[in-house]
Amino acid sequence: MADALSAIPAAVLRNLSDKLYEKRKNAALEVEGIVKQLTVAGDHDKITAVINLLVHEFTYSSQANHRKGGLIGLAAATVGLSSEAAQHLEQIVPPVINSFSDQDSRVRYYACEALYNIAKVVRGDFIVFFNQIFDALCKLSADSDPNVQRAAHLLDRLVKDIVTESDQFSIEEFIPLLRERMNVLNPYVRQFLVGWITVLDSVPDIDMLGFLPDFLDGLFNMLSDSSHEIRQQADSALSEFLQEIKNSPQILSFIYKFLTLAVLLMKSVDYGRMAEILVLRASSPDEFTRWTAITWINEFVKLGGDQLVPYYADILGAILPCIADKEERIRVVARETNEELLAIKAHPAEGFDVGAILSIVKRQLSSEYEATRIESLHWISTLLNRHRKEVLSFLNDIFDTLLKALSDPSDQVVLLVLEVHACIAEDQHNFHQLIVFLVHKFHIDKVLLEKRGALIIRRLCVLIDAERVYRELSTILEGEADLDFASTMVQALNLILLTSTELSDLRDLLKQSLVDAAGEDLFLSLYASWSHSSMAILSLCLLAQAYQHTSSVIQSLTEEDINVRFLIQLDKLINLLETPIFAYLRLQLLEPGRYIWLLKALYGLLMLLPQACLQSAAFKILRTRLKTVPSYSFGNEQVNRTSSGNPSVHFSDDGNKNVHNGINFAFWLQRFQQIQQKHRVHFRSQERSHNISTHSSKVKEKPREFRGPPVPELTRAPSRLSRKGPGQL
Repeated sequence: MADALSAIPAAVLRNLSDKLYEKRKNAALEVEGIVKQLTVAGDHDKITAVINLLVHEFTYSSQANHRKGGLIGLAAATVGLSSEAAQHLEQIVPPVINSFSDQDSRVRYYACEALYNIAKVVRGDFIVFFNQIFDALCKLSADSDPNVQRAAHLLDRLVKDIVTESDQFSIEEFIPLLRERMNVLNPYVRQFLVGWITVLDSVPDIDMLGFLPDFLDGLFNMLSDSSHEIRQQADSALSEFLQEIKNSPQILSFIYKFLTLAVLLMKSVDYGRMAEILVLRASSPDEFTRWTAITWINEFVKLGGDQLVPYYADILGAILPCIADKEERIRVVARETNEELLAIKAHPAEGFDVGAILSIVKRQLSSEYEATRIESLHWISTLLNRHRKEVLSFLNDIFDTLLKALSDPSDQVVLLVLEVHACIAEDQHNFHQLIVFLVHKFHIDKVLLEKRGALIIRRLCVLIDAERVYRELSTILEGEADLDFASTMVQALNLILLTSTELSDLRDLLKQSLVDAAGEDLFLSLYASWSHSSMAILSLCLLAQAYQHTSSVIQSLTEEDINVRFLIQLDKLINLLETPIFAYLRLQLLEPGRYIWLLKALYGLLMLLPQACLQSAAFKILRTRLKTVPSYSFGNEQVNRTSSGNPSVHFSDDGNKNVHNGINFAFWLQRFQQIQQKHRVHFRSQERSHNISTHSSKVKEKPREFRGPPVPELTRAPSRLSRKGPGQL
């Protein structure tokens, strides 16, 4: 300290802390001259003492004017040192940088001025302090005082010039600081950061491209900034980097490094860096950000080739949502990228993670957008074709989601889901599991059965095999504990069987039940489950041309069986008899002598309709059809016409055969009756429960005898037709 005081006159020190700038400036010039003389003399000990005096007595003083004087004094000392300044920078620069955070804006301003003058002298020698200076300038760029901002801007320009011409700058040491600052939201700081990224990228010897993953997310963040200028600068920087990537011979190694770093980070972050950049930014609410992100992804997929294989799942997670983006240009790029990914054939041995892909598409199957769900299903289908074994190993993870997709509001999605299910069901175990789960799904979701049941069953019959599907369904429904559901399901399957063009081959096979072993086997495989519905079993027997057995089933029906539900089903059956599917049956009526049991069965159906239903459409249809049966005499049976023109049929009692072509119809009739008896007991139990519930709640209204929609014909008064004679229908 004594050496410094002896070197610098007291008057100079006093002026250095004066409130007037001119006096401080003149004092600084005095300090410059003194230091210059000491430098020429080579007295660095005294120079060190002078610098310490300026630092501790001035720049660290509690008085603002002292701090201002200290800063201008340090700058003057550096000018005096000239080429010898480098060895004293450790003393000079830190106090100046420390003053950047001073509470007094004028002190901060003079700190910028001092460092500017110091930098002009030492140039590249102060690069060792670059990170500290950059951090300080980053904060000063958003300073509340415009004068400080302007001073910082001038200093920033000088520092950029020095860095671009220096060979001592370490990009490796700088990148961590840049990465940390990229999350700042202040617009001035963002402009400052983009400016530095652009400048450093323009330096040939600095490989900014290799460190792009460290600040890429920050640039994407800026694309949604409220300032148009910042968005434009960020986009310009990103475009430049993307062009460099496309032109760089090291592109593949860059992408590999980029994605590897992302995956390593995923161990500690939920979605990892890859998710932050590709998934998060691709789903940004800002359109420009989404479009830029998906464009980058598209270029990566095109250029990355096989090296991107281990990262398919993360990339796909960004693409699929964008396929349904509201902006057309984003949708176009997303679809193109998706097609590029699908076209790249990779194997799990190459790092292709089937499980990760399935996890992504499973999540996207719940998307609110139809296009995304459709593409997700295309991915599952593609994976099944290429890597069936691996996909099936994850079947338990996706099966429930695929079943839920059957309830999708989009028919196209449902059809694609069925294709996936059909592909999975090529194995018997998976096929059985599919049908079991499908029946369970119909059981718990009655709306699905009602609205989509026919579509699902028909499509499965086309994709797999109608006979195989119906046999499996029959086996499952035969042991169904819920009798109401079993009856409903069988009625639905029966209606599909009788009306769907896709099941024409199955119907043709059933028509041969009495003459062909395959038809007989199919008939018997359906019989037990079809017994849950009396009308379904009658339809099956008519389709199989087992007319005698049909008549026996009709005769076995009891009073309890003929309820509103039964009559509704009977109405449907009679209408179906007039469709092209039963054309063969109607043609057989031209030979009443040969098909006497068919006549008896049809008259049996007619007789099941109560007198009050004489004017119903079903009754009229069937009665009109029977009127057209020609008169024919044969053996002991005769079909005559009365004077009124209505057919009157007389049957001989010569057809009580219990076995036909190996089918023990007596056994199967007994089986039918047993199952129907279970339904009767169940129905009575429900009625008792209903009555008890009604009584306990003190509801005065009398319980209805039957449930279901009202049938007005049952309550209609007898018409004039009912007064005809017993032989006149």
